This record gives sequence, structure tokens and C-alpha cells, in this order.
Amino acid sequence: MARVACRVALAAAVLLCAAAGTALGAKRVSIPDDLRDVVDDEEDEEWRHWGAGRSRGPAADDPPPDLSRMDPAAVQAELLRRHTGPSFGFVKLRPGKPRSQEDVMGIATKWTKVLRTGSVEAKFVAVDFGTLMFTMERGQDVLEMKDFILSQPDAYEFKIGDQLFRRPGDPPLDQVIDKLQKEKRTKSEDDEL
Repeated sequence: MARVACRVALAAAVLLCAAAGTALGAKRVSIPDDLRDVVDDEEDEEWRHWGAGRSRGPAADDPPPDLSRMDPAAVQAELLRRHTGPSFGFVKLRPGKPRSQEDVMGIATKWTKVLRTGSVEAKFVAVDFGTLMFTMERGQDVLEMKDFILSQPDAYEFKIGDQLFRRPGDPPLDQVIDKLQKEKRTKSEDDEL
């Protein structure tokens, strides 16, 4: 047994020496410091702007819009677009689907991690079986987060401040809950008969 181990070690040493000899015997390429005669035409616009922070809202020198000529919904949208400080709000999960505490905490954790990969610093916390609360350090990411939340199948409503957002065509949450309760009552009455 010792003889086999010795042979394996010897073979490994020979291979290692052969690889090191090849690497040491290779020619080195010298790159001069003077690169004035090199033409670099491989950069495109995206490459030139790589690493620069992306604009997340209106520029500082944008003139403020004339709020006196805007309807209230447009004023709220403009204020939301220009918001820069910390924010918090709530997300109502889709009703009618029973969830455990672990399910709701799992949704909160998943959304926090997915948004972090998109460089949106938001933290979700489970409030109850149908509600999540979120906090954000940079309010300018609110619109991006709204789009993300409303694209999730478990989300129904997104509320920040007095503004409430739903997918187009979705009825208000109160109507959906009333409908589910009526269906539940009708089912229980049918079961009694």
C-alpha cells in the first residue's frame, strides 16, 4: 500500500515539475508604456458610461413644474417622482389564499433579496398574514419598487403615504374581501342544507 502511495506522489511531482517548466520557459510579452500610437475604437456609448451612477430622478437643475396647472393626481405623481428621502409603506397580499407565518416571512425575505440585486435598498417585514411593511433609505427608488411589487403574483395593493396603487383593472381590496366573504357564507349555507 505504501508503495502505491509513493508511486502516486512521485507521478504527481513529475507532472507538477513539467507544468512549472513549461510555464517558466514561455516567452514574456513586453508591453511598452508609450501607447500613443495605439488606436482604440472598441468603446461604445455604454462602455464610456460604465461605472457612472445612473440618474434616478430629475436632475438638480430641472425647473420645477407649474403645480397650479396640474390636477391633483398629476401633482401626487410628480411629488412621488421627486421624492428623495427615506420612505415606508405597505403591501397588501392577494386575498383568498391561506398563508402561514413562514409563507409571509418567506415572501418578505425573497422580495428584499431580489430588490437588493437591483440596487434598491428596501426591507420588507411581515405585519400580519396579508400585509407587508417596507422601509427604504432612498425614496427616489419608489417608482422602481412600485413596478416590481405590482409585477409579483402575491401582491395586490401597494400603499405609500396616501397613494394606493393596484394593477389596472383590479377592483378595490374591500370589494374583493366582501366578495370572498359572500362566497364563504354561501358555501357554508349550502353545506348546512
